[in-house]
Amino acid sequence: MNGLISKAGASHRRLARGFTLIELMIVVAIIAILSAIALPAYRDYVLRGQLTDARSQLSVWAARMEQFYQDNRNYGASGGACGVTIAATQYFTYACANTGQAFTLTATGIGSTTGFSYTINQTSVRSSTASAAWGGATYACWIARKGEACS
Repeated sequence: MNGLISKAGASHRRLARGFTLIELMIVVAIIAILSAIALPAYRDYVLRGQLTDARSQLSVWAARMEQFYQDNRNYGASGGACGVTIAATQYFTYACANTGQAFTLTATGIGSTTGFSYTINQTSVRSSTASAAWGGATYACWIARKGEACS
């Protein structure tokens, strides 16, 4: 009986010791590898969500400009501001170049979207410039993803 107690006590002490250093290092290595993959992907995902702000605002603004043109037969005072205004958002500032019979709307990134710009004109021609992190290229469309090309 005495032998059974000592064996049970020994195995109980062994279970209560905890993790070995090797086991902890393996867990730390796994977490580091997952973080190295997951964090950049998450940041890119968040940035893509922020870029939709410019595309949606420019689309709304262009539609309002066309409505203004239908009502006034021009896009606003020539050489001045456009007939409608749009306020800056958290991620972009907006500008309008207007000749009375033509316009170009521009969204320029601020903060986390610095380096990105999107444009649209009265004929719905769209272009965009990516930040240096996305290659810094200019595209003849509105890009939404890193490495994307116009179709």
